Amino acid sequence: MSTPANASAVAPITVLTWNLWWRFGNFAQRQEPILQVLREADADIICLQEVWAKEGDRDQAQWLGEQLERHVARHDTAQRDGLSFSNAILSRWPILSSSNHALPGVDGQPSHRRAIQATVESPRGPIHVFCTHLDQRFDNSAVRQQQLKTICALAKAIPRDTEVDFPVILAGDLNAVPDSDEIRALTGRRPPYERGMTFTDAWEVVGTPSGDPGWTWRADSPLLAQAHWPNRRLDYIMTSWPRTSGQGTPVAARLIGVEAVDGIMASDHAGVWAALR
Repeated sequence: MSTPANASAVAPITVLTWNLWWRFGNFAQRQEPILQVLREADADIICLQEVWAKEGDRDQAQWLGEQLERHVARHDTAQRDGLSFSNAILSRWPILSSSNHALPGVDGQPSHRRAIQATVESPRGPIHVFCTHLDQRFDNSAVRQQQLKTICALAKAIPRDTEVDFPVILAGDLNAVPDSDEIRALTGRRPPYERGMTFTDAWEVVGTPSGDPGWTWRADSPLLAQAHWPNRRLDYIMTSWPRTSGQGTPVAARLIGVEAVDGIMASDHAGVWAALR
């Protein structure tokens, strides 16, 4: 793939990440609001966490894909009473391949946490996307670092030409704030997990300068009245570096799912939408 001569005139790639809060709370009433928020955001690539499917019944990712006319990649992870708890990637363009990768837990062994990897056949050539949901405990920074190390090793192993190819996209609920050790290693503020594999945080580049802290776990959400530590930015869209061509540089970012839809909050998280050059 080569970079178009008039690259500045080419429409950006739009990416969205959102934790859908599985089947917690009033999950049946939340499905239509989730769909409405996603439809209005109209992202090219959608990364979802806490997606559910009921054996022999409804598959949330497939249903959303049908409604939004998107290709779907989803892999089962944890099973509870016949219900899956998984990640999914929806794409405007065909998905060439997808795979599911177990991430280490506290004991270093594979856990129920996963990263789904998909290769999307975009008009700009193949785009490699990782969607993940890391360990949530406050005291498990070391675990999240091992989980990100696993993802970075997978990303580095993808054959790419940084002169012309679109960078790797990493999106999801990382359950870590921007100044944590795990995010600092991703963004090059401390030694990286894999040499030659760091990431640009889209919100930091084009969201934070607007003055909005980009909190995706928010005290103003009625679903978080009992939250122990609200007002944190936990959800990210990132693109890998180095990238010589300039492709993948964030040009816009905003939050989605912050407001109720017909009186119903779609999820306990806000999502992040970003446009990438």
